[in-house]
Amino acid sequence: MMVKHRSSEALTPQISAIEVFVTRPVVAISFCLLIMLAGIKSSLEMTVSEFPQIESAALRIHTTFVGASADEVKSFITIPIEEAVSNVSGIDYVDSVTKAGSSIVTVWLNLNEHVPDALAEISTSINRIKYKIPSGAYDPQIEIIRADRPWASFYLPVILSDGMSRTLVTDYLERNVVPVFSAIPNVRKSEVIGGRAPAIRVWLKPELLESNNVSASDIRRALLENNIVATFGKTQNSDKRVDLFVNSLLTDLNEFESLVVRQDIGDLVRLRDVAEVELDEEEGYENTRFSQDDSVFLSVWPAPGANEIDIADRLYDEVDKLNGSLPPEMQIRIGYDSTKYTRKAIKEIFITLLETILLVGAVVVVFMGSFRTAVVPLIAIPISILGAVASIYALGFSFNLLTILAIVLSVGLVVDDAIVVVENVSRLVGQGMTGTEAAIKSTRQLFSPIVTMTLTLAMVFIPISFLSGLTGALFREFALTLAIAVTISGVVAITLSPAMSAFVCHRVSRDSAGVRFVTEKFDRVRRSYASMLSLILEQPGCVLVVYIFCLFLLLPLYNFSKKELAPIEDTGALMMVISAPPDASLEYTTKHMQAIVESLESLSGGQFMWQRLDQSGGFAGKTFVDEDKRTFSVMEMLPDAFRRLSSVPALKSFPTLETSLPTAGNFAVELVVQSTDSQQKMLSFARQILEEARARGKFIYLDTDLIVDLPEANIIIDRNKAFDLGLSAEDINLQLSTLLSGDFISQVNLSGRAYDVIPMVTEQNRTSPTSLMNVKIKTSSGVFVPVSDFASEERKASPRSLGRFDQKNAFRVFGAVVPGVTKEEGLAALEEVVDAIVPNEYSMNYAGESRQLRSEGNSLAASLGLAIIIVFFILSVQFNNFREPIIILLGSVPLAIMSALIFTFMDMTTINVYSQIGLITLAGLGAKNAILIIQFANRLKIQGMSSVEAIKQSADERLRPVLMTTGATVFGHLPLVFVTGAGAEARNSIGIVLVAGMAVGTIFTLMVLPSIYLWITKETSPPTQHRLTVA
Repeated sequence: MMVKHRSSEALTPQISAIEVFVTRPVVAISFCLLIMLAGIKSSLEMTVSEFPQIESAALRIHTTFVGASADEVKSFITIPIEEAVSNVSGIDYVDSVTKAGSSIVTVWLNLNEHVPDALAEISTSINRIKYKIPSGAYDPQIEIIRADRPWASFYLPVILSDGMSRTLVTDYLERNVVPVFSAIPNVRKSEVIGGRAPAIRVWLKPELLESNNVSASDIRRALLENNIVATFGKTQNSDKRVDLFVNSLLTDLNEFESLVVRQDIGDLVRLRDVAEVELDEEEGYENTRFSQDDSVFLSVWPAPGANEIDIADRLYDEVDKLNGSLPPEMQIRIGYDSTKYTRKAIKEIFITLLETILLVGAVVVVFMGSFRTAVVPLIAIPISILGAVASIYALGFSFNLLTILAIVLSVGLVVDDAIVVVENVSRLVGQGMTGTEAAIKSTRQLFSPIVTMTLTLAMVFIPISFLSGLTGALFREFALTLAIAVTISGVVAITLSPAMSAFVCHRVSRDSAGVRFVTEKFDRVRRSYASMLSLILEQPGCVLVVYIFCLFLLLPLYNFSKKELAPIEDTGALMMVISAPPDASLEYTTKHMQAIVESLESLSGGQFMWQRLDQSGGFAGKTFVDEDKRTFSVMEMLPDAFRRLSSVPALKSFPTLETSLPTAGNFAVELVVQSTDSQQKMLSFARQILEEARARGKFIYLDTDLIVDLPEANIIIDRNKAFDLGLSAEDINLQLSTLLSGDFISQVNLSGRAYDVIPMVTEQNRTSPTSLMNVKIKTSSGVFVPVSDFASEERKASPRSLGRFDQKNAFRVFGAVVPGVTKEEGLAALEEVVDAIVPNEYSMNYAGESRQLRSEGNSLAASLGLAIIIVFFILSVQFNNFREPIIILLGSVPLAIMSALIFTFMDMTTINVYSQIGLITLAGLGAKNAILIIQFANRLKIQGMSSVEAIKQSADERLRPVLMTTGATVFGHLPLVFVTGAGAEARNSIGIVLVAGMAVGTIFTLMVLPSIYLWITKETSPPTQHRLTVA
């Protein structure tokens, strides 16, 4: 094949390679059949997921330092770890939460950052600073978590019926079920939540310790020195080797009870003499409940970027197998499954796809007036869709909500070029040509416009694929799928469509009732349009004023439209973040959670409620029946749910909705205030911000994580008194931590698993800080003295937690917006308040969805500008000048976008990532129609017509294909406007923009484009257009 540049004057019968598809239609048919076969095979092998595969991950570094205050943990653990990891590559930001005895530093990675590399780098950084971490602290534990969801994807409850032991159930599940779930491919971890592992509990009795002259240090030493894993080694000679083992580990309760803890002359004190030893359970830090039933949860956490639907299918199979072999009183249920919404959304979008195909088919048949003629554009639909499927499969994409949405959108777009071809062939046949002659001439006339229109529409999506961040990661597959489908439709339009048109058009009588009826209607519309166009062209000044007015409307329409990252979807679940009082126990939180569950039981369509609770609060989720089976959407229930939850004062509960896109965070609005000031100094600003922001009336609730109400008792050691008694700080710490901390000292091997050995005083000796002052410890002289002899108690209120963000002290303000207020409006209002209250040296930052909103909210607007620039240069190359591209873009794109923005301004949708995709699509669609008119006008000018006559006749002749392609687009996307169910809000948004923009924008373009053409073009023939001619 040889490519030559030829001027338009030399165009005559050259394009022989393209004519082959008309003269030898089997070539075109075989080519298209191969595309369809590849698409069918690919569709059977493609995976299905909610979103394109992205790795939205964070690394959580958890360090425990039992008995240390929050300030000590922050100074000695949190800050050194933050400094160590802050310079690791691929990090978005680092935040931390420090509490008494606990440090959690979370390293949030950039999207699609390679997690193993980041994990290795962070592990190395932490190893370098381990020497700085106090010896009493545990080693930092690094865990990979999903950044977009703080809870697991699956919670499977095992209800604890009467008589069932939580410990035994936990042990059974750990041994028999967790390994099965963990072995499912792409499961990052499975664990038992709310369970209690068995433990040897050594309940120390202070009065017996004193009477037997045994200190807590003696207990600790005895357990450490007499319960060890001994390694004797082996014996070996020239003939054999024997490994040596010894029974240095204690293996049952009797051995523990008989353990000698102190020895005098002729007097042995054993552990049973000073303590009660029993096989019990470790101290519980978390409870789980399923509605009103105490339960143990099995959680399953997919790896970042994993196909969760595939995991769910395998998980359900394993649950069915396990339930057949479990004890009869123990059954695994499906509590929370995040893929249920995904499955419903994918089902709904496939239904929309079918509706779109049927509707486009009906519209094409009606516009053509003949089913035989309509087959030509209709056949382009399956070929383009299946070709796109084969291409995206080769690129490693999946069937997901966005690629399927792209396919739905493509249905209304891929018929355009074929409609233009068959309409032109039909018109030429009506002038007396044979079908083959008409097809060949039409191919010559339309080859260049179709290539230009196809490239124009396909290329507007390319800038989206180069976006960074969440928007780029999510919509790259969407953009490429749509671009590929449009490109294949262009290929079909210049190969198969002319061949089919040659066959069907000469067999369709223009006198048939259907064709005659449609032709008459179009002729009537064409005559009306021609008359109106003549009047418009006689009033260029009025047109200019109207056009400039439309241009000036663009900015206010955009600025006064509501904005958000993505529409809020009804996922059929209401999530809750629970906050307990500062001095609450786990038992307190669990007890009062019953009232929370009861308060939500009467919500319309409610099913069950899973709860994951700890001492400070926890997470919960209320699930509902499908949307069509209940009266209200979950979004509408949010204010009522908050009122109900507020009626339970024992716990503070914040209802929230699952995010529509895979973003981090739990709340609709999350703003971070940073400073070098202490939390105590920042507290007054936090309170002022809440008061002012709540008064704006945009929030259902608003709160902060900076709350200073945690009762804290400081034991002030008088070092002089302690020295006089022969007690060092180490002695005091060792004895009191053994008596009170509940930390394990050693471990025991029971049935092949290691369990903790935990010494601790009985509960009645540790009911309050005051009772601690009466606890006695042993001095170096062997005398037992109460703590009150060398220490005093001081109480104060401290922050519940010490928050930091990017190595600065920080607090967060978070909340939910009232229905009708977008997250952007809520965040903007909060920013105003913060900016007015905090000092200049304070700074604002963002977390969760608010961070995505601020960093990527306008990224697609920039893509729209880049898309227009790309289209301009494509048109410039095609027309070999800059004049016609300016005419095409000015006469179509601003008018289509303005038409769509009218509907966003009217609150029919918002400016979000989906509607912005619609605006980008409009830019390409509007330009396509303008190309068709301008290119034919230039052809008529070459034949000697004046600019006025050329544009009039071109607009008149091209009116029918323009209206037909617009009708196919509008009616093809109409199901998106009215669709309901899972994922409907996103489809509604893009559908409204496309339907409104094309319907209204095409009318504007048909009226204004000819005038713009006359303003800019000259009476002389246009410059020679260089086209690619295939010889």
